[in-house]
Amino acid sequence: MLDRTKEPSTVNADAKPAPPAAAKPAPVPKRRSRLRASLMLGGIAVVAIGAFYVWLTGGRYVSTDDAYVRAGKLMVSTDVSGIVSDVDVKEGQQVAAGDVLFRVDPRQYEIALRNAQANLDQTRLTLESMKVDYQRMASDIAAAAATVENDQTTFDRYEVLVKDAAALSRATYDQARFTLQTDKAKLDSIKQQAAVLLAKLGGDADFAVERHPLYLQAQAALDEAKRQLDHATVRAPFSGTVTEVDNLQPGLYLVAATAALTNQGAVGLISNDDMWVEANVKETDLTYLKPGDTVDVTIDAYPDHRWTGTVGSIAPASGAEFSVLPAQNASGNWVKVVQRVPVRIQVNHQDNDPILRAGMSAYVEIDTGHSRRLRDIL
Repeated sequence: MLDRTKEPSTVNADAKPAPPAAAKPAPVPKRRSRLRASLMLGGIAVVAIGAFYVWLTGGRYVSTDDAYVRAGKLMVSTDVSGIVSDVDVKEGQQVAAGDVLFRVDPRQYEIALRNAQANLDQTRLTLESMKVDYQRMASDIAAAAATVENDQTTFDRYEVLVKDAAALSRATYDQARFTLQTDKAKLDSIKQQAAVLLAKLGGDADFAVERHPLYLQAQAALDEAKRQLDHATVRAPFSGTVTEVDNLQPGLYLVAATAALTNQGAVGLISNDDMWVEANVKETDLTYLKPGDTVDVTIDAYPDHRWTGTVGSIAPASGAEFSVLPAQNASGNWVKVVQRVPVRIQVNHQDNDPILRAGMSAYVEIDTGHSRRLRDIL
């Protein structure tokens, strides 16, 4: 049974529960606050030091990707014309200095050489005969002088006797006088001929034939014939790699005046030893750049390999100065463009370095060694 003696408790339905007490923020540890402040100050210091370092080294390093591998190259031809008889090399062949590249038919030059040699020998004989002829003329002059002297004696005697008509006739006297005049004229003529011959001999009848102008002229013609015959065989002027061989074939008539200009009648030769990198550096980057600066070189074909080198020379003019059509900035309509100045870099080659080929693209970084000083800003 229910116990009705106890009264039921009254409950207020509208009453709201009491809100919970607000949570207090946890106190921040002092150690963490100090670490945050240190990191902020340290970051500012690192940025400041980095900026200061960049300012100190500003202008020290010059870099450009407008750089290319260059090499000594030449279209090897000859200055004598003729039919190409032999081509002794192939495309890409390695040759040493003095190796034969191709030959021009030498027969016409061999004939010219023999003709020049014969002309030299004939000149020697002619000069020797002129020396002997002068000696003969000297003897003739002596004989003619003796005849004139005898005629003069006879004339002088007849000149005395002609006064006595009974002793000498006038006709005999006149004959002696005419004979004297004729022999004197002959003597003068021989002397003039001897003088002309002596002048041709250079004023010295006992001269050395090898020093006479006629002999030297014939010797020069012989030397030229030898030179042309020698140039009929074309040799490599330096060691390198042969190219453009297909433009030259046996049977081609080589015209010396246009051979190298048209690349027909010529063989290309790229040097293996004389190679460098040409970097076109902005004119604004030349402030501290000088010959002898160290350079790091990267070739696009070998991105994982580095070469070292030095600045060999800096061009005295920008590349635009040597162009066929240089820029004309005299008018009022022009745009200022930063010019590029070629810088030659001598690359240090090692035995294990990859092969460099002329025309390859490169990236260079030059260390000028320049650094600013604190007193620059004080």
